Amino acid sequence: MPGGVVLTATSDVNRVEAPVTLKAYLMCAFAAFGGIFFGYDSGYISGVMGMNYFITLLTGLDPETTPSSQFALPSWKKSAITSILSAGTFFGALMAGDFADYIGRRITIILGCIVFIVGVILQTASASFGLLVAGRLVAGFGVGFVSAIIILYMSEIAPRKVRGALVSGYQFCITIGLLLASCVDYGTQNRTDSGSYRIPIALQMAWALILGTGLLFLPESPRYYVKKDRLDKAAEVLSRLRGQPRDSEYIQQELAEIVANNEYELQLVPQGNYFDSWFNCFKGGLRNRSSNLRRTILGTSLQMMQQWTGINFIFYFGTTFFQELGTISNPFLMSLVTTLVNVCSTPISFWAIEKVGRRPLMVWGAFAMLVCEFIVAIIGVTDGKNPSAVKAMISIICIYIFFFAATWGPGAWVVIGEIFPLPIRSRGVALSTASNWLWNCIIAVITPYMVGTDKGNLGARVFFIWGALCTCCFVYAYFLIPETKGLTLEQVDRMLEECTPRASSKWVPHSTFAADMGLMEEKSAEQTIEHKV
Repeated sequence: MPGGVVLTATSDVNRVEAPVTLKAYLMCAFAAFGGIFFGYDSGYISGVMGMNYFITLLTGLDPETTPSSQFALPSWKKSAITSILSAGTFFGALMAGDFADYIGRRITIILGCIVFIVGVILQTASASFGLLVAGRLVAGFGVGFVSAIIILYMSEIAPRKVRGALVSGYQFCITIGLLLASCVDYGTQNRTDSGSYRIPIALQMAWALILGTGLLFLPESPRYYVKKDRLDKAAEVLSRLRGQPRDSEYIQQELAEIVANNEYELQLVPQGNYFDSWFNCFKGGLRNRSSNLRRTILGTSLQMMQQWTGINFIFYFGTTFFQELGTISNPFLMSLVTTLVNVCSTPISFWAIEKVGRRPLMVWGAFAMLVCEFIVAIIGVTDGKNPSAVKAMISIICIYIFFFAATWGPGAWVVIGEIFPLPIRSRGVALSTASNWLWNCIIAVITPYMVGTDKGNLGARVFFIWGALCTCCFVYAYFLIPETKGLTLEQVDRMLEECTPRASSKWVPHSTFAADMGLMEEKSAEQTIEHKV
């Protein structure tokens, strides 16, 4: 009876999770709100960099006397302003793994909100390039904390049957944030004072305040308390999440399964000092399909591939890209349209990710995106100056966004929250999220140099690059992404041990960790008695 808590092992694979109440769904739905300020922060900068007042502030150019083709931020400034946020989030995500294990998932997210607000204050006060960049760097640390741990937190408290749909809600909130940013940019673009850029920046504080304040009233993850060996608190939180009495058989059995899985993983990879806890993420060979090394590579490469789809080219540089096409009268409005498509398409994933599954969604989503990207590139190269052709390109881009929003957008976040065992879960998710932001940063740095009229000037030809990278995503998804639909996190752990990604959709739970660990303990006791005799 560890920590004064009764644990009841069961061999029934259907009894490893207690019945779920509406309250658990609402808790997860609120936690997904963290995606709004992540999306808003990523989205507002595209419009701000195209505003006349902002361009004049940072370059000294006069929109009345400067030719429209030359009235823009230099490529290096676009690159620095956009990418510095991703640089901050990269390091913030890495640090978040440590904080999540030491002070808890919930408090780490609240801390991220506080850091983010400090960064927003610096950006709002800025009237120069230096302070703006510094503010985005600080805000990046906060976004890194939240983006890494909110997925971990939601995956650990969400019911297994709808975990994918609820975590997809995080991606939906990201799209809402992007849409809100586009709406605010559209509303302030014609202001002739600093309010044109300060209003979009300052509004970010509202999302952080709502999330941080709300999390004060939500429970900690029960799996965090199991990791800390505080089973009394784990039972209390689990009781609150599942709406069952603390001493009910359901709570005892679910907690027993979580504890048994944690003990099993600790036997495979014992914990040591601080550095050992990080090295554990890379233990095991590549030939061992369930090794920590393979899971870490899967998580980090999956987030890399999500960035390789090229979606953030549209949301970071869409406004300036549409301006450079030269045939669109209102690029801000076009940016708003593409963001609206993103928002309306994401809810499809709520249904599809649980009914169709993670793996098919990612495979066919990548295939559809690569087809769209190559079509856009071909149209742009053959007839890119024709207004009718540009309209066709924009239509195909919207279809491409639809496929991303319904598949890879939420899918990548769902899978990284499911594949890591409890002893390394916080660090595994942190490394995966850091990978997302690292590639986000790389793309933000190089893209202005590829498409800027003063640099590479690729224009629509850049979609050949995104199409080629999306082809890599298609091959990757087919060979490496497992099916985790309908499984508890502990069952995902077992499935990864026993089958390959291509066979994972046919895998069926056949035992529980709690029953297996009990059997192992009985065998160990028998062996000890025989040895004494």
